Amino acid sequence: MKAFLALLAFLQTAGVHVERVSIPAASGMSLDAALVLPNEITKAPAVIALHGCGGPFAARDGQWAVVLARGGHTVLLPDSFGSRGLGSQCGTADREVTSWGLRRHDAIDAARWLAAQVGTPPGGVALIGWSNGGSTVIETARLADDLPGGLFRNFIAFYPGCPTNAEDPGWRPAAPLLILMGENDDWTPAAPCQELASRFPDKLTMIAYAGAYHDFDVPDRPVRIREGAATAAGGRAHIGTDEPAREDALDRVPKWLEGQP
Repeated sequence: MKAFLALLAFLQTAGVHVERVSIPAASGMSLDAALVLPNEITKAPAVIALHGCGGPFAARDGQWAVVLARGGHTVLLPDSFGSRGLGSQCGTADREVTSWGLRRHDAIDAARWLAAQVGTPPGGVALIGWSNGGSTVIETARLADDLPGGLFRNFIAFYPGCPTNAEDPGWRPAAPLLILMGENDDWTPAAPCQELASRFPDKLTMIAYAGAYHDFDVPDRPVRIREGAATAAGGRAHIGTDEPAREDALDRVPKWLEGQP
């Protein structure tokens, strides 16, 4: 919950309109979420933004919410962990809230809620996520019987984990998917995502930034070793800003959301 409150505080001081909302979830609980509104109603697609394993991350998630809201997008940021009384899950290998389980359901529930709000443009919402949230994007993007048709218009995953999906011959994306990650990422390596992308050149675009690591789009964070990264080899991984990659992503993502290649 502290991480979610920090995100709200960041957004409240960033010059955007933000509301704290509650989203009914299929499990019978309610998800805390931050709803960031643009200054005026536009036709820009609404966006669901999914946090990483540490929970809402103001410096990154908040930065993107501000950028997108200023570009005319409504942005909804649900808190999958704090809403369930959980803190950071980065050091937990055996997680209760997984990308293929509860988090996937959270993404669908949040999208249904946002699509039903007055002023949300028709044609589906976009789903974006980072790290564990990026992995949730990959899981949600899977073409499946329980994925409502037309609910999502496109997907963006920052440095997701792709090994399970790359090994699954039945996985295929339900809508256009963009993956952004660093070639040097040693927390969620790029190779499995590249394998996945090679199978769907018409639906999946993969951008791998040379020299970049995990969290490359977090502003002003010098690269360092992150200890206690449970899902990384040896529990250690490099994280930190890569400014050229960050600048490219800030330019590329809004264009992708509007359907530009």
